[in-house]
Amino acid sequence: MVRMRQGAQLDMSKMREILRLHELSYSQCAIARSCRVARSTVQDYLRRASAKGLSYSQIVELSDSAILTQLGKGKAPAPSPIAEARYGELERELSRKGMTLALLWQEGIDRAEWHCSYGTFCRHYKQWRGRHNLSMRQVYEGGDKVFVDYCGPTVLITPSDGGASITAQIFVACLGASNYTFAEATASQSSADWIGSHQRAFAYFGGVPKCVVPDNLKAGVSQACHYEPGVNRQYQEWAAHYGVAVVPARPHKPRDKAKVEKAVQEVERQILAPLRHERFTSLNQLNAAIRRGLTALNQRLMRDYSQTRQERFAQVDQPALRPLPTQAFEVATWKPAKVSLDYHIDVGRHFYSVPYAYVKTTVQVKVTPHLVEVFADNQRIALHERSAVAHRHSTLPEHMPPAHWAYKHQSKQTFLTWATQNGPHTLRQVETLFAQKAYEEQAFRSLKGVQSLATHYGAARLEAACRAPMPSACVAIDA
Repeated sequence: MVRMRQGAQLDMSKMREILRLHELSYSQCAIARSCRVARSTVQDYLRRASAKGLSYSQIVELSDSAILTQLGKGKAPAPSPIAEARYGELERELSRKGMTLALLWQEGIDRAEWHCSYGTFCRHYKQWRGRHNLSMRQVYEGGDKVFVDYCGPTVLITPSDGGASITAQIFVACLGASNYTFAEATASQSSADWIGSHQRAFAYFGGVPKCVVPDNLKAGVSQACHYEPGVNRQYQEWAAHYGVAVVPARPHKPRDKAKVEKAVQEVERQILAPLRHERFTSLNQLNAAIRRGLTALNQRLMRDYSQTRQERFAQVDQPALRPLPTQAFEVATWKPAKVSLDYHIDVGRHFYSVPYAYVKTTVQVKVTPHLVEVFADNQRIALHERSAVAHRHSTLPEHMPPAHWAYKHQSKQTFLTWATQNGPHTLRQVETLFAQKAYEEQAFRSLKGVQSLATHYGAARLEAACRAPMPSACVAIDA
């Protein structure tokens, strides 16, 4: 007969069977053979049940722990040396940088708050944390969320032409429902690289999910907050272009993005680790190697699903993704600028005009590879094509004050046109003035004086005055 190990706790289903058979008048030897336990064990449990007055019908309704307590077999848990209210305080203290359990234990010993060993202190704290630090299983719908993050390890790229080496960052995106994974190397974690990686990830997926869950890195989140995180304006504009919501993970809560944490681990182990001995001379070369490993990763069988990521993606996520936008998103940078007295702003050492009414005010400038947009009070007030020519001006006529516009557009032809409209004698006088000057612009001020006469006295009197012969001493009319 198979005997149970000496000192081992009897299974409570056997305890209930022992009482049931005993009430059916079976002998202790028969009960021992049926339950595959020692006769002394049957005798002991029957004695304990009899002393407590327990019957089979009573213990059927009791839990296992209650039966053990009734029979005096259960072991009372050792009392904790730490007051229950102190556990929460200990956890808050441990969130401080540099704080350790050893330091907290020693401080409690010094204050006589507990008198246990360090090992006992750690064991009871970890037991409490295990009861309170629980995880809720998340179920993601197809096409709902994509989780994004960077790997911790980087890859050194050494150009073959002897140029400066760069440390490539590894971007990872993972769809929540299928675990379908995208990875690529970028030169940095700047906003341009961050948003560019998102766009290439969506192109790899062939569609757009409803929500993006990033970590609280500076390229995406301007202000990390447990309740109201701030998303960078550039990142928010990209999200609006693609029609996705950005929901950053809570600070110091990696479980909010557990999917991409696992994906990052897989990329580090399955793709980056096998490449550790290879030398890369360009980002394109590194990304080609990553793409090969990524294909293998997405085609590897997942034991929990009995499917590959590729198969599950085609079944769950791909049908639910929304189409990609037809127009590509242009990465833009935002900067404040103050409008100078000449109603221009400086962007990259090139000067762009804004309406003169905004002189001395601060405006917001959106710069893309092809356009410069100027905003005031969240309204666009100017739009220019971006120019790479330094120390030059791009000025729109509608931005100039009327007087400046008139001065800017004065020319010999404008004066001749005005004179023609006023009369033939006025035209003859204007042509005479231009003929007497070596440089056309020298006559402009004199002709402005002639125009002022027409304003004060009228066009007819000016035409009559120009008909009369001029004195030899006053050939020209100077203002």
